[in-house]
Amino acid sequence: MIERGVSVIVSSCGHDLTPSVMRAVGSRTDDEGRRFTVYLCRSQSAQLLKDVARSGRLAAVFSQPSTHRTVQLKTRTARLREATEDDVPALGRCLQGMERELTSIGFAAVYARAMLAYRLDDLVAVEFVPEVAFDQTPGPKAGQPITATT
Repeated sequence: MIERGVSVIVSSCGHDLTPSVMRAVGSRTDDEGRRFTVYLCRSQSAQLLKDVARSGRLAAVFSQPSTHRTVQLKTRTARLREATEDDVPALGRCLQGMERELTSIGFAAVYARAMLAYRLDDLVAVEFVPEVAFDQTPGPKAGQPITATT
């Protein structure tokens, strides 16, 4: 689900536990799904990026609009890096996936392009290996940990 292009919301918190939240403009997985990267616009995510840089704490929620299937991943070891041209193909796949998702539920593709718009020189890549994962799909399993056997 995550690799097909879905909605991604990223959060962290300050030293006083005040939350910071922002929509990512894309994501990717590496190392056979063990390592993740989410992409944030620096101009819109200053507090979130500051919080992640300070603590390494990050929660990322990946949600498929057409089904509401949702997964939350958490870590305490996220790290920031500048986005590069090498990241552009992953961002393109995310945009195409979100366009498919939104058009399947009656929205024009232009909405996906507006939500996931970015300038490469404004992007920050946040890399992390999840420490815990939760099923957040609405229903009886919402909030339950996802294990290797789930």
